[in-house]
Amino acid sequence: MGQANATAWKGFVFLGFSSFGELQFLLFALFLLLYLATLTANVFIIVVIRLDSHLHTPMYLFLSFLSFSETCYTLGIIPRMLSSLVMGGQAISYVGCATQMFFSASWACTDCFLLAVMGFDRYVAICVPLHYASRMSPAFCSQLVGTSFLSGYLFGLGMTLVIFRLPFCGSHEIQHFFCDTPPVLSLACGDTGPSELGILILSLLVLLVSFSLITVSYAHILTAILRISSAEGRKKAFSTCVSHLTVVVVHYGCASFMYLRPKASYSLERDQLIAVTYTVVTPLLNPIVYSLRNRAVQTALRSAFRGRLLRGG
Repeated sequence: MGQANATAWKGFVFLGFSSFGELQFLLFALFLLLYLATLTANVFIIVVIRLDSHLHTPMYLFLSFLSFSETCYTLGIIPRMLSSLVMGGQAISYVGCATQMFFSASWACTDCFLLAVMGFDRYVAICVPLHYASRMSPAFCSQLVGTSFLSGYLFGLGMTLVIFRLPFCGSHEIQHFFCDTPPVLSLACGDTGPSELGILILSLLVLLVSFSLITVSYAHILTAILRISSAEGRKKAFSTCVSHLTVVVVHYGCASFMYLRPKASYSLERDQLIAVTYTVVTPLLNPIVYSLRNRAVQTALRSAFRGRLLRGG
């Protein structure tokens, strides 16, 4: 009977922030401003890195792809969330929910692998600087980026298949603003134990493999920095890693809290607030902390702005 109900129902309804009442319009204005800032900052970073030849280096190549990944991630989630804040709970088809989960999970996993690639880039730049150009060749960098995106898609597909092989025969109301794995899994009926285990294993593989690579890279980086005799030299070397470490802590902190825990510990209200952090705040944090505070990017932005003023004049 449960399987028949699951077959009959082909969609879900987002409840989102319906419990916030009149605050929804305030949230809409706040999230819209943050989203426009995120979209503008990430697209601007991509364009500037693309147009400025001084930024055609591996580090900025990876930065541009991180911005691209974050832009795609937010495009699949935030517009619908903003619409829900204005129009109330919105329906999404069964296939639409699976598609949104696939792409959001894929881009999130891709971000993890790109951050690992960036850590490796910092390792080569600091630990073996004389071999940086040969090791981080354009072909090798393209392979690293391609592997990150392919791995992200494969893990995203795996997570989606694990969730949507389950029957959904109870409530079809998602206490969330997008089809994330914890709230959708909470609606499944029957024995969800194997699926919970599958999601945990896939999440562990993504987070632990990528974070382990980052940890190994920074272990070598720290060793190399401690060998630098001058305090100024150590400070300069470490300063190139601060932005990356900041993004890593926020990204992996939110991801670990959301996905490396059993279903019994889910708190849908609390999880929504955490989800806002990694869907709205973190994508804006990346260009501000990692790119816009970078001197080379700042110089390129000023040059692009001056060139635009001259052409306009």
